[in-house]
Amino acid sequence: MTAPSSAGRTDGTDHADGFEGPDGNARPGGIALPDVGALPEGTDRPAGVSRTEGADRLPRPRPAYEAHTWREIAHLLLNLPVAVFGFVYAITALVTGGTLTLTVIGLPLLALCLLGARQLGKLERVRARRLLGVRVEEPTPLPLARGGGPGERLWMALKDPVGWRTLLYDAIRLPWGIFTFCIVLASLFVLWPVLPYLARALTNVDRAMVRGLLSPSDTLERRIAELESDRGVVVDTAAADLRRIERDLHDGAQARLVNLAMGLGLAKEKLLEDPDAAAAMVDEAHGEVKLALQELRDLARGIHPAVLTDRGLDAALSSVATRCTVPVTVTVDLPARPAEAIEGIAYFTVSELLQNISKHSGARSASVDVWRSDDRLLIQVRDDGRGGARLDGGSGMRGLAERLGAVDGLFAVDSPAGGPTVVTTELPWRDRKA
Repeated sequence: MTAPSSAGRTDGTDHADGFEGPDGNARPGGIALPDVGALPEGTDRPAGVSRTEGADRLPRPRPAYEAHTWREIAHLLLNLPVAVFGFVYAITALVTGGTLTLTVIGLPLLALCLLGARQLGKLERVRARRLLGVRVEEPTPLPLARGGGPGERLWMALKDPVGWRTLLYDAIRLPWGIFTFCIVLASLFVLWPVLPYLARALTNVDRAMVRGLLSPSDTLERRIAELESDRGVVVDTAAADLRRIERDLHDGAQARLVNLAMGLGLAKEKLLEDPDAAAAMVDEAHGEVKLALQELRDLARGIHPAVLTDRGLDAALSSVATRCTVPVTVTVDLPARPAEAIEGIAYFTVSELLQNISKHSGARSASVDVWRSDDRLLIQVRDDGRGGARLDGGSGMRGLAERLGAVDGLFAVDSPAGGPTVVTTELPWRDRKA
């Protein structure tokens, strides 16, 4: 057979339908691939790839700006609508709340606006975190659940530094939002070669404002406020305890001692006239002395029981459990004795809870568990009563929660209707001094 000539294709296609390339091969469609370059000398060409197909190729196209630059530009363009909304909210809150303070709804409205400002600050921190990469922690939530009555909660919201700083942030952002929006929008058409550097400089100002006004720098302020509140609780508790001791002395032991003195005086007068009657009066006075001593011992136990000082929580709680009207199982698992103050608070907390079980629960059994977890002393009191216990139920649990909060403790009640009731208490662990 003879080789096909250049006048035709091996597949029978007419030469007029193709174009002969530099390598002698016909190219279909009348289009030839140009010889844009050869492989470097000493480089083998892959099988099936011609010299033109193996030539160097251009890099893949990419956008002019990096992704972080586009995020910064988006943040600056969003500054205007966000700043307008925040400015309107801040001015409306301040003017309306300040004006209506002359009425009964003014302060509650202002407190509600401050709580709303907290949410606006949260959204701004999210926007800065996602578009600017600013890692700002969330401020501590307001402990409204622990704040006593409506008046205390209202005052807590009104003096919230986070809400006030957020209102300040929203109020001063409007001029800056207008400025950044106009600069970036104009730069997209006129100064686009330097826009990445301009966007970085402008967003650095935004980062500084977010860190300065929306960061949780109120931790120390919040701690000071909590300590001030706790100090008030401690003072009130101490005053209430003093009044209780004074009342118990006046109505109990003091009254018995007065009766004892009067009885001995009458016995002395009848000693010569009627020795038998005098002896009966002395016997009665002796009984009064015993009762007065018992009341004084109970009073001293209420201040600080001797068994707690001598033998610790295990023996003291077992002694309290014997006075409960239902069987109580006491389990104390402590590696050592805590500080005297913590030990005393734990004792009186369990004592109060067992008294509530005796009076209100209708339970058939109860249990007390005490253990240590890391730097916390945990107490759990459980009963199988009717349930329905609440902090505001008038059973003294509210006072217990306030006393524990004064020493950085926690008090939780889980008491569904029908029972069981589980009260969990946490106290900070402090080692006992030698």
